[in-house]
Amino acid sequence: MQTLLNQLVYFGFFQSLLLLFIYGLSPKNRQRINGYMAFFIGVVSFGLIGKVLYTAGVGNYNFRLISLSELSALLFGPTIFLFTRSIVQRKSFSKQDLTHYIPALVYIIFVAVYFVIPSNEVLVARDKTGELMRVIYGCHAVGLVVNIFYWVKGWQLLKVFEIDVQNELSYEPQTSFLKNFLIIIGICLLIWAGLLLTSFFGFDMLERNARPYIWLLLVLIILFITYYGMIAPQVLQLLPLGKQKTKKYTQSKLSASDLDRLKEQLDTLMLEKKPYLNSKLLKTELAEMLGVNDPELARLLNENIGMNFFEYVNYYRIKEFVALAKTEKAQQLTFFGLAQEAGFHSKTTFNKSFKKLMGSSPSAYFNKNL
Repeated sequence: MQTLLNQLVYFGFFQSLLLLFIYGLSPKNRQRINGYMAFFIGVVSFGLIGKVLYTAGVGNYNFRLISLSELSALLFGPTIFLFTRSIVQRKSFSKQDLTHYIPALVYIIFVAVYFVIPSNEVLVARDKTGELMRVIYGCHAVGLVVNIFYWVKGWQLLKVFEIDVQNELSYEPQTSFLKNFLIIIGICLLIWAGLLLTSFFGFDMLERNARPYIWLLLVLIILFITYYGMIAPQVLQLLPLGKQKTKKYTQSKLSASDLDRLKEQLDTLMLEKKPYLNSKLLKTELAEMLGVNDPELARLLNENIGMNFFEYVNYYRIKEFVALAKTEKAQQLTFFGLAQEAGFHSKTTFNKSFKKLMGSSPSAYFNKNL
């Protein structure tokens, strides 16, 4: 079992180096990949290097090599948070972002001073008194708290983004990688926390026996990134939001009668020009066609119509789909083919929107009504 574990760690380490090599040497890939993701892969590589060197017998199996890997422990959380923020808010790196790495810097200095620099005699003496293990568990606790804190901040950003994006886009951007990435990281943190708690409740040997398998979590993360990098390279890039989030529409000075008039104009626009057939329609584009600004259109949709932009556009797409399903074209296309004709960009979005509006799946609806 130990041999298999070592082989998996070797595989994860060299896979991470391969990813860095690919993104580093290819100018095209270097421009496309998110910088924080590249740095994260580098952090994972550094986290594995100590284990790899120790397993290979470098330095006569010097345990300080394992401590070397601990230097990267607090780099994960801030990088995950900044990676998430760069995607959902399209914020590029700034010097101020370095403040998020201050805890990691302090931690690195402490680990180096306490574990790496002292002589073997000093470390053995600390181990005999139990001080060494207390400090190790304390370091694990600090690392866990910091990483969980930044993971929560990243998850909150994603949740806010998923709500806000429906006020700006008529389609769902590809966030599956980001969501699954955060879920995988969350599972890793949960396992880490579980192992740490077992030691606090007196099950030290259970934690020590399971500790080597923690390295598999880093391998799992690398495999996850590699998998998505192969099947959908675009997920490692920034989401194509295009426009910045608009100001709050409370600044709008439209009266109730103005909103009623604009609603009629918008309904006419949607019926005559059918802008919803554009599968990547943005709220800014629809506002421009209507002759109003973003905050005014947002107020019209939310206060007068009772829908956000995403719901409103897909409402018309569903109507278009139902109309197309009653034509001869329906004999030549699948349901999703018709949905694409109606302006839908994603099968998942189409199915969810249809069921929410019509109360059933497309097949069930037409089996009942045709």
